[in-house]
Amino acid sequence: MGSIQRSAALLLFVLAGLCVGQRIVLVQEGRLYRARGYHITIWCNVSGYQGPSEQNFHWSIYLPSAPEREVQIISTMDPSFTYAIYTQRVRSREIYVEKVQGDSALLHIKELQDQDAGEYECHTPNTDERFFGSYSAKMNLSVIPDTLSATMTPQTLTLVEGDPLELTCEVSKSTAQHTHLSVAWYHLQGSGDAQATVILSLSKDFVLTPGPSYMQRFLSDVRLDKVGDTTYKLSIGKVQPSDQGQVYCEAVEWIQDPGGSWKDITQKQTEKTLLTVGSQDRDFQANIAAVESSLAEGKPLQVNCSVTAQNSQNRWFQVVWLFKGVEVARIDPHGVLALKKEYEERAALGQLQVVKKSNEMYILKVYQVGLKDKGTYSCEVSEMEKASAGFSIIQSKMSSGIEVNMKPIENHMQVSVLSSERQIVEGDTLILHCEVSGATSPLSVNWWHLQKSGDQPDHIVGMERDGMLRPGPSYQERSANRDLRLEKINSTTFTLAIYNTSATSDGGSYKCEVTEWSMDRSWKQTQETSVAISPLKSKLRVNTEDRSLEISGSADTEIECSVTSLTQRDSQLAITWYFLPPSPADAAPLQIVRTNYSNILDYGAEFRSAMQKSKFHSERVSSNLFWLRILSVNHGDRGRYYCLVEEWLWSADRGWYNLGKKESGKTMLEFKVSENKLHVEKTNHSITATENEDVTLSCLLQGPSQPASLFSAIWFHGLEHSGMKTLVKVHTSGMVEYAEEAMVERLHLRRPSFGDFNLTLRSVEPGDTGVYCCQVQEWQQDSGGAWVLRASELSGYTTLTALPPESTISSRVCSSPSLLHFILVYPLVLFLGLTAALLYLSVKSRQAHKESIYQRKGKELWVDLKGAGDVEPTYSDHNNLEEEMNNLKEE
Repeated sequence: MGSIQRSAALLLFVLAGLCVGQRIVLVQEGRLYRARGYHITIWCNVSGYQGPSEQNFHWSIYLPSAPEREVQIISTMDPSFTYAIYTQRVRSREIYVEKVQGDSALLHIKELQDQDAGEYECHTPNTDERFFGSYSAKMNLSVIPDTLSATMTPQTLTLVEGDPLELTCEVSKSTAQHTHLSVAWYHLQGSGDAQATVILSLSKDFVLTPGPSYMQRFLSDVRLDKVGDTTYKLSIGKVQPSDQGQVYCEAVEWIQDPGGSWKDITQKQTEKTLLTVGSQDRDFQANIAAVESSLAEGKPLQVNCSVTAQNSQNRWFQVVWLFKGVEVARIDPHGVLALKKEYEERAALGQLQVVKKSNEMYILKVYQVGLKDKGTYSCEVSEMEKASAGFSIIQSKMSSGIEVNMKPIENHMQVSVLSSERQIVEGDTLILHCEVSGATSPLSVNWWHLQKSGDQPDHIVGMERDGMLRPGPSYQERSANRDLRLEKINSTTFTLAIYNTSATSDGGSYKCEVTEWSMDRSWKQTQETSVAISPLKSKLRVNTEDRSLEISGSADTEIECSVTSLTQRDSQLAITWYFLPPSPADAAPLQIVRTNYSNILDYGAEFRSAMQKSKFHSERVSSNLFWLRILSVNHGDRGRYYCLVEEWLWSADRGWYNLGKKESGKTMLEFKVSENKLHVEKTNHSITATENEDVTLSCLLQGPSQPASLFSAIWFHGLEHSGMKTLVKVHTSGMVEYAEEAMVERLHLRRPSFGDFNLTLRSVEPGDTGVYCCQVQEWQQDSGGAWVLRASELSGYTTLTALPPESTISSRVCSSPSLLHFILVYPLVLFLGLTAALLYLSVKSRQAHKESIYQRKGKELWVDLKGAGDVEPTYSDHNNLEEEMNNLKEE
């Protein structure tokens, strides 16, 4: 705290000095790094003087070889001030002082030398009646080598208008200090002393900026790229007559001074390249040709439109395709394709493509021609030029027409259906093969089922030409359960497999329908076969009767799942228990626990905490009877429960397979309110909290209670219109049990008074929004000394809404210039506030240490009262503990 006091006192002293007119000399902040052979300026200002406004300046240097010896350089008032070693440079004005105004001056050194490195002092002679303040200030200057290099091979180039141009500039440096580079390309029209204009520049901050004359051509035609570590490439896509002249590159090295500003310290220019730009011949020709003009239906057609022109790679062309004299496709100068509706649809299906292969070659390709593609093809080529509103046409040329002839194709497809077995047993797999011969085009397949003559055929599944499977409406569920499969074994064989067949629904006639597709035409063939399925003696049954249970709080209960019949005597059963919350009515069932046919347990996502696993147990009471045992029922367990039974069999060729599954009836579990009443606060509350804020929820026991009673409490959380789930439970012994381990750090359950079960939710999150309530339970000892539940009651509901975080105090302070100004101008107020805060933290630390000792001693007293047995402390024990704790507080 002493250092803070000293700093505050020093700041107050400086501010006080300014108020009474103390003289202060300031020099440019150092250390400065400047390159040998370049100009440097160092500023010096004086303020707070009482004399005339015209002040004088003496400049001296302390060399590294003799840091204690002053070497005088130049003065604004005394010509004899200069030492001999600087006399010649001062006389020749290589070193001079520039008066910016009466109390401000600049020291200039035109060409830095190595011996100019050292500590510079600016001294201002006193003009006041008394000496008060500072009269000199110092800064350091280091002279570093000039390592910047910029080179470009000089050339003399003669190009034609529209030709591309690329020039490279090699820029490098090896300065030890951290520096940045800027690179710019310049254009000089004519020769001699003409003013150079910027083409493109890359700043030290990597900002690319075009010169005024090249703004319109920036990016589209003129680019500057850094290639590798040292190479900067200027690219002009199409040279223009205005580009004629001399082109060169300039590099500048920048360093950041201590004050934060950037200063150029070295600069280099390359030799110049002389550029001459001539005009071009703009005539061109359009030609059309087909790879094959007479071909069979379904074969590919390619028609080429070519452009013959001088310097075509640097000119803009638009190509329009015509079929029978009507436009069908257009490629603009940027290569953007526009198709008429019919051709656009064919292109989307992958049947047609129009591409620009180069500026000289444009291709129309139809992958499988049809009879409608027969006719005359031609193309129109237009040369374009850029205008302010896009492109405009300079001239157009039409090619001759080419006639394309087509031969229709014939279909020879044949279909046959084969079954692995003509008769199968219920539950076995039905396998059917559909074999196709004579097809040359893509195929699609559909399977149909006709159970008996006269019925409407039922669509089983189809496979599109792209291999996409589409099950029929009646077979959606079987497909989702993987009881249905359609595979393409090879290019001509399609196999249908139906698993877990049913004698009542899967027998009958099966038809394979194959369609061969060729462009806009298709050919269809069908074949069918009959299948007989022998029944098994019909099957798994489960008790589907709905039940209702009303359970008192903290009692145990069992939900029954009864299997009344099985398909096979040696089949194995898998049991899955589900829970349906009381609301909403369409709530999705939650899996509690599943026991598979190998008796392996798997708890659902909502029931995997240690508390839930210890509460819910799946038991097999007999070969056909299963229980879901629920221990210590509470308010959060209200809802409907049911089981899903699956029957599994083992087969040597198939492994374990599912014979079927059945749902039981639903058991409604209600929480019975005890006849003995507890007085728990029933008022409903609403709380709005900001994210990351702590929130305390109240659960208050009101009115008198029996002296020998002990109390436990359970907190629940749920969304509005949905079921409640357990959060945390505090037992009569004070032990706290959490439903989720992840919530241990965020939930704090405490009892500030005997009948208060407060729950503090730390660092509120969006997922905490919802409804909260607590269930209080009263326990008393019976005649045998066992603790039994006497009464149970629910509190009122608290609705919590979590809002996004607001801006912090620090962000508001930093964004307020007036508040920052207040803190800087009045440091004494800040100092006094900091001192008070430190004293407050010291007192709080001592109080926290005392509270820690108090809590530890309280726990030790509790353990002594409870002892090693399982019997809960009596009411008198609680009174003794409270008296001992009060004594600790007084200590």
